Amino acid sequence: MCAIKILLVEDDQNLGQLLQEYLNLKNFDTDLARDGEQGLSLYIKNKYDACILDVMMPKKDGFTLAKEIRMDSVEIPIIFLTARSMKEDTLEGLRIGADDYLTKPFSMEELLLRLKAILRRIKNKENDEEKNIFKIGKYDFDVIHQSLKLDGESIRLTSKETELLKLLCLNINQVLERSAALTLIWHDDTYFNARSMDVFIAKLRKYLKSDPSIEIVNIHGTGYRLQILK
Repeated sequence: MCAIKILLVEDDQNLGQLLQEYLNLKNFDTDLARDGEQGLSLYIKNKYDACILDVMMPKKDGFTLAKEIRMDSVEIPIIFLTARSMKEDTLEGLRIGADDYLTKPFSMEELLLRLKAILRRIKNKENDEEKNIFKIGKYDFDVIHQSLKLDGESIRLTSKETELLKLLCLNINQVLERSAALTLIWHDDTYFNARSMDVFIAKLRKYLKSDPSIEIVNIHGTGYRLQILK
């Protein structure tokens, strides 16, 4: 069984070395980078199961590095480490798509427990075998081929339409929060991205209008809900 591979980016030389040695001792294969640029270089060259990023670093800060990683993968777990406990920093980390956030000083045992909890959730999700074929009322939605079929007729979806419809399907009859969808698909919860998502929602409603049992409901101030009327 291959060891779980971790990218650790920490500019504090002593803390970085201690964390690397500790994680290696706990059977994680840990690469250590001293700044954000080196961290990005390692990320590009290798395949990692999780990233642990310091926020305040020279050359490239942790938030910038995380945004670049998120452009490549919305799935890889990211934990931020910071000496600052400002609420704005926490919110920024969550907007980028952080899975967790630890304020220094912290115990290495706490970091280990949080890392294991995140990896366990990922494993459980994988074990559930992520669906790529959905039945939406009378429609067949194929994620891999980005198609929506009804009575032999097929509609070709764009990548963003596919990602958005998949999120709605995974949360069928539940509210899909706008901020979560924007972070996962657009990687940034901004006004302009929110307006863009509204346009894609309108397109999806148009594609699905041939089946009156399907409705994408706007939940004011919160998000959307894909519901199938019985």
